[in-house]
Amino acid sequence: MSTTTDTESQASPRTTTVALHATGHVRDAMEQPHQTFTFQGDTLRDLLEKLFDEQPGLAEMLVAETEAEATTDGWAKPPENLPGTWHKNPEGEQTKPYARVLVNGKFNEVLDGFDTHIEDEDRVSLVYPFIFCC
Repeated sequence: MSTTTDTESQASPRTTTVALHATGHVRDAMEQPHQTFTFQGDTLRDLLEKLFDEQPGLAEMLVAETEAEATTDGWAKPPENLPGTWHKNPEGEQTKPYARVLVNGKFNEVLDGFDTHIEDEDRVSLVYPFIFCC
């Protein structure tokens, strides 16, 4: 016997609305770098899937598909014994070097990665700074 009512089984997925902001190269690539963005679902993954469906070039700019794409020469080697709890997002869910995705000012890596829960009115930032060298 099912405990789900007909109304519950027909309910549509939750819709979430956030403040979406972009800086640097991402800002230049987006038509509206500061906008209210609505998507179905309640995770960063849901938001990014909808955004990348609408603007596929952003995925290529921000997301590293392999470990090699997520790193760059010149990173300092970490100490042998790191303090606290350290973890990386799984391969395919990391950002490219220098690119970051933040939820309310925190890197998604220090939250729950792409599974980070998103609430209405949260601020999601897509960051890929301009880097100049001599």
